[in-house]
Amino acid sequence: MDSCRLYIITPSELGPLDQFADKLECVLAAGDVSCLQLRLKGCDDDTLETAINVLKPLCHERDVAFILNDRPDLAASGRCDGVHIGSEDASYKQARAVLPPDCVVGVTCNGSYHRAMEAAERGADYVAFGAFYDSVTKKLDKTISRKILLDWSTSTTVPCVAIGGITIDNCISLVSAGADFLAVCAGVWQHPAGPAQAVKEFNNIFKANKKTKS
Repeated sequence: MDSCRLYIITPSELGPLDQFADKLECVLAAGDVSCLQLRLKGCDDDTLETAINVLKPLCHERDVAFILNDRPDLAASGRCDGVHIGSEDASYKQARAVLPPDCVVGVTCNGSYHRAMEAAERGADYVAFGAFYDSVTKKLDKTISRKILLDWSTSTTVPCVAIGGITIDNCISLVSAGADFLAVCAGVWQHPAGPAQAVKEFNNIFKANKKTKS
């Protein structure tokens, strides 16, 4: 991969779904987006299924992968492109068992290189490291050093995702450290000039700072 790419995570609350869908269309039209992760905590299955049915086609129109957080079962029944497994969610083995073989399974590894290696050896399609910065939803006692990205990118070809409080202002060091993807939530949806502008600015940074192995 020549440059880092943008991995957008939805807000934890979407508001009226039709209005969010309109916003998402503008966001996806603004520049290159690798995938969208639907991350809605505490919602019932009907709400999740409705959101999948409305938002997934918008992603596919732009060749953007649609990833569901936490729920391999709904990812399978909703024919999502994959699932993201958190450190306290269903195991990689459980996720892979219920998903078609061509579906993506990504695994949160926090700051653990060992956990990432185990996930990669089991077949994970990507590993996610973080949090690198405090976010608007979580203040951390300890954040992760970008050295883990440097170490990972020089030792394996399994893609890595950087996550946690990433914004336009602080992302360059993660790109230069070797992140294949930046997973961004508030840094897109709460950008002062709007989420579409955030997508444009992230892509400008990616183009100007090709991923390196140093």
